[in-house]
Amino acid sequence: MGAATQGPSKVTLALYCLGKRVVQYPQPVGDGLDKATRLRMEVRAKLQEEERIRLEREVEQLALKQGSLRRQEHEEGSDDVYEEEVENVDANEEGVGNEEEGDNDVDGEENNNDDGNAQEADNAAANEEGAAANEEGAAANEVGNEAANAANINDVGNEAEEYRDRADNFGRIIMERIQWPEQDLEKGCAWTTTLMKHFAYYFRRVLSDSFYPVLHGAIGVGSAFEGWSPREQDVVYQVLIPMTPPRGHSFHLELGTAGQRRLRNFHIRVQQECTCTREQQDDNTLCFLHHPEEELRGCQDPSLLDTLCTGCYLDVQKTARWFYQLVKAIWPALPQSHQWHLVLLPSRRSCRFKVTNGTESYQIEMLFGVRQGNSDVFASSQPRQAHTSSTIWPESYAVAEMKFFRYIARRAPPDSLHLKCLQFFTRLQLGLGFSTYTMKTIVMHILSVLPVSQWRRRHFVRRLMDISESLRTCVEVRRLNHFIVGNQRLPEGIHLPPEVLMAGSCNLFHDLVMDPVAHSQAMSQYVDLHQWFKRILKNEQ
Repeated sequence: MGAATQGPSKVTLALYCLGKRVVQYPQPVGDGLDKATRLRMEVRAKLQEEERIRLEREVEQLALKQGSLRRQEHEEGSDDVYEEEVENVDANEEGVGNEEEGDNDVDGEENNNDDGNAQEADNAAANEEGAAANEEGAAANEVGNEAANAANINDVGNEAEEYRDRADNFGRIIMERIQWPEQDLEKGCAWTTTLMKHFAYYFRRVLSDSFYPVLHGAIGVGSAFEGWSPREQDVVYQVLIPMTPPRGHSFHLELGTAGQRRLRNFHIRVQQECTCTREQQDDNTLCFLHHPEEELRGCQDPSLLDTLCTGCYLDVQKTARWFYQLVKAIWPALPQSHQWHLVLLPSRRSCRFKVTNGTESYQIEMLFGVRQGNSDVFASSQPRQAHTSSTIWPESYAVAEMKFFRYIARRAPPDSLHLKCLQFFTRLQLGLGFSTYTMKTIVMHILSVLPVSQWRRRHFVRRLMDISESLRTCVEVRRLNHFIVGNQRLPEGIHLPPEVLMAGSCNLFHDLVMDPVAHSQAMSQYVDLHQWFKRILKNEQ
């Protein structure tokens, strides 16, 4: 069984005994024992610090319910040290008990002395000298014992330091031998962001007097803007462009059918609004509701209902074609067009294109959607399934997830490898059946419970094993909760609609519950992935 299911470890027992001894058997402090007292205080403070560190490790093991084989071997190898520490504690407690028995004997002799006042005074003086000697001896013994304990703690600390060095060296070897993709994601994200700002400027100019959706500043989403990429080549820089209704129109998000029990889908109903107000009449805008159709057709551009909608619902595919037309028309006006070549790529629910300059190239995908209130959740054009109806806009959490990774990045040490761990497993599972989003979700869950300080190089192998074990557990129990939906412990600054925040947990492995064959296949796929993982670790040791 793993470390998480075992009883208290020997180091926890040792630290408990040490703490008990300090609390239950305080020694008297005299004027002549200042140096000894200071030494006891220093040793005690060191023991308390060691206790805090050890307990943190125990809590981590219990919280994750997983154990690393190498970590178990290390703990087993340290058992003798821990046993020695426990024996020292027991010996100290026995010494204190013997001192108390000695004091009782002295008291008994003193009470039985009835040979006269002079003899009683002599005995009293002798007893006082003996008590003082015992006190000094007890203090010296305590200092010696605690110094011995401190030496044992130092030995444990040295061994732990050696283990950390070995783990760091092992992590370095694996990091060096894994062929990581050579990608400058930061540069690509910066270039894409600049391009989108230029597009946004011309979008406003071209669409200012139209009845097409109003396009707002692009938001970088997806793996590249989160700081990682699942593939060595063809990194896609995704951006989400929020849309709001043009004048004389309004958007209304209508939830999909009751059959969508897990992640929600929406229809965006477009409704014409009355513009028969003096301010808008001065703007020479005719009301779509209250002016004759003949007059509207001759004097005004068509309504959004007549351009990008199917019936009364905004159509994703028509909107995507409209984006292609905009990009193609605006590109020659952009400063990037002088040195870069634009190639449009096929897509039904987004606008994809590649720009190249002979030595560099970037592939960009422009998604679009309607924000839910003031939240970070959108009804987006990004498909959730292979065949999604053109009037269905799935609920997208891409902005909230991007904000979570940025939150982690702001707090992580410069040498944190949490993104490398994610990138390793997303590349490892390619072709084995598990989606990239599954691995990303597992890593987000682990990031939310493990301190960012525990993702350094010496933790690299342990974190990889945590991810592997988490995937195995999720497949076995047929449950992987969505990271955003119903998560009320997200960092501050990530805003969810009330219905998403208060929703029950959403199981991404719902299909495994409903289909035993799919569950068996998933278990087989995990076995294949784990074999690959073990083979990599074995070859690198």
